[in-house]
Amino acid sequence: MRDWRVKRRERTRQLIELGGLIAKAELIVLTDDDRAVILGLLIEAATKLKGDNRDQQLLLWRRRGSRAFTQNQLAERS
Repeated sequence: MRDWRVKRRERTRQLIELGGLIAKAELIVLTDDDRAVILGLLIEAATKLKGDNRDQQLLLWRRRGSRAFTQNQLAERS
């Protein structure tokens, strides 16, 4: 397969997975599928990551995300 096709498929998969995370966080439902609001939330997060407390913010979000993944896995097993 051509290199550009492989890269395109990898990018498509990444975008689908990221969209799944937005759905998993219930942002679609909570914002009534308002994409401007969702983009605003993501821009706000990016702004925080550009600030002085980047490492602390990443740690906080990583812990929350890890807990959410764990809770979701437990719910799927039940």
